[in-house]
Amino acid sequence: MLISMTSEPELQRGVGEPDGFRRLWTPHRMAYIQGENKPTGPAPDDGCPFCSIPSLSDEEGLVVARGTAVFAVLNLYPYNGGHLMVVPYRHVADYTELDAAETDELAVFTKKAMTALRAASGAHGFNIGMNQGTAAGAGIAAHLHQHVVPRWGGDTNFMPVVGHTKVLPQLLADTRKMLAEAWPQG
Repeated sequence: MLISMTSEPELQRGVGEPDGFRRLWTPHRMAYIQGENKPTGPAPDDGCPFCSIPSLSDEEGLVVARGTAVFAVLNLYPYNGGHLMVVPYRHVADYTELDAAETDELAVFTKKAMTALRAASGAHGFNIGMNQGTAAGAGIAAHLHQHVVPRWGGDTNFMPVVGHTKVLPQLLADTRKMLAEAWPQG
């Protein structure tokens, strides 16, 4: 049974027995669950998405901004709307492997990401960090990336806490355009 928020329950064949639950279908998450687009190994040519994104257009790759050593890109599987990652172009796994120019620009882009997210979406706060290695939770451990996750007062509600589902109010392409327009110049 599929129940919309504004109409009577609609019986659909093949989806199980009717019950009292409303469902929010998120079929796009299946790609993440099944490991789609995950590298097959640690080398850049093992299917690393962070190595292939720079060759795409900004719109196709969801790139918000490009620098000399790093770029900012939307997360395909965001924790919150506007979830960005700052990624070095060079395929390195560990923060200690960055050279001084990469380290500096990663910090500058993190600040610019915060500025853009505040301007575009009124973010109240941020979770910023890196998961170093698979054991620490890195989804793509072979290519360093820093997460910049915008947060708002009250954004943790019953959906993620009880339903283990995050509701995102905007398509990624629209979010990319909004943040690219708000990205600080210079």
